[in-house]
Amino acid sequence: MKVSVDISPEHIEPYAVIYTDKMTDEIQRIIDAFGTSDTPITALQNEEDLVILQPKEIYMVRVEDGDTVIYGERRKYRSRKRLYELGQQLGKQFMQISKSTLINLSYMESIEQGFSGTLLLKLKNGSKDYVSRTYLPEFKKYLGL
Repeated sequence: MKVSVDISPEHIEPYAVIYTDKMTDEIQRIIDAFGTSDTPITALQNEEDLVILQPKEIYMVRVEDGDTVIYGERRKYRSRKRLYELGQQLGKQFMQISKSTLINLSYMESIEQGFSGTLLLKLKNGSKDYVSRTYLPEFKKYLGL
């Protein structure tokens, strides 16, 4: 793939154009990478302190006992938003791996075979969860398996 960059003071905001004869998985990955959202997420720390998190600070989002819990590198936060709302706001860098879990694809560390055809996904912060059979085909496609 050829790449060129034009640096000029007349370009106020970065702008990317891709010229191609057909859409490929490689092109889609590039579009997804450029299209990541940097919209901050608000969450509660210690049940009352409101904190602002950038998507890159979030490793995993999981629904636990009816609460939406956001996992950072070392801390957990609570959100008032539902899982699907956070999934839409966080963008393409996040993938749903089960009915109750979203993960940041940047922080995957390892994958182990689970029970009944599932996979156990481990993240770099020590968090782990199973990729359910419903979401397994999309996850395998992302990994190129």
